[in-house]
Amino acid sequence: MRATIMYGAGDVRIETVPDARLIEPTDALITVSRACICGSDLWPYNLMEPAGTGRPMGHEAIGVVDAVGADVHTLKAGDVVVMPFAFSDGTCIFCHEGLQTSCVHGGFFGSEEVPGAQAEAVRVPQADGTLFVLPAGADDALMPSLLTLSDVMGTGHHAALAAKAGPGKTVAIVGDGAVGLCGVIAARRLGSERIVILGRHADRTALARELGATDVVSERGEEAVERVRELTGGFGVHSILECVGTDQAMLTAIGIARPGGAVGRVGVPHYAAIPASEPAFYNNLTIGGGPAPVRAYIEELLPDILEGRIEPGRVFDRVVSLDEVPDGYRAMNERESIKVMVKP
Repeated sequence: MRATIMYGAGDVRIETVPDARLIEPTDALITVSRACICGSDLWPYNLMEPAGTGRPMGHEAIGVVDAVGADVHTLKAGDVVVMPFAFSDGTCIFCHEGLQTSCVHGGFFGSEEVPGAQAEAVRVPQADGTLFVLPAGADDALMPSLLTLSDVMGTGHHAALAAKAGPGKTVAIVGDGAVGLCGVIAARRLGSERIVILGRHADRTALARELGATDVVSERGEEAVERVRELTGGFGVHSILECVGTDQAMLTAIGIARPGGAVGRVGVPHYAAIPASEPAFYNNLTIGGGPAPVRAYIEELLPDILEGRIEPGRVFDRVVSLDEVPDGYRAMNERESIKVMVKP
């Protein structure tokens, strides 16, 4: 079968690799009908040291079940399923607490041991606990929005929950990528009163307004902090969704926080320690978040997608074939595209 392999910064190839197959009795095999390129994939795309063996890419997918192992009981061939970016058994103590990203038998897609989903097919470990059967056909018009349940919509929701977004709250989203835009949807869905998007790409901030943002701040750094404080009477915002992962983004998040506020960070951190810990301490800020347990949120978010109350699939603005995936990486890296969908 064909799959996406990254060999180093800027070096993405589509190669023929051994067919995905069942290995453990708890596995399922799915044919990928939709996958995508994630903003987090751009970190290795820019920073990965050259590697001789390469790294299989992709951790978000919708597919059709081809086969299941002997110990899989909730799935059958022909089911259309969404695959979260982390696999989990659904039975351990952390899964029962809704923290599937800490599953004692879990892990993440996109490694040599568990190859990625930017491919024609993928093996899914712990299939009963990982895959969610969708009430939709493989070519359903809702597929773009359903695909976001594998990562970005659930991640935006996780950030909003960690930031304690809700009725009467003023919320700021740091980052105008797909997760940030889904964070706008999440904050609005939770009833937040005012939603500020911090971003400087006109197409993205325009979409953010359509999705529910009330204000746009295009400045960065101290200027952004000053602007947000101007918008909030000098006090800052109650809830901040940090959707980038750089130290500058975190500094901004803490700088615009109202005393007693909360920061939900879901951008993969590329810093050794959280900056501005002293002002965060003296302002009694809550800092939470992490890799989103999106499997825990699918059942809650799914009805809103099916009934048209939210449209997170609007973050996809380009569709590519598997052969075009390398150009999809380039387009996202150069900010020509917000998020790229892959149809193998």
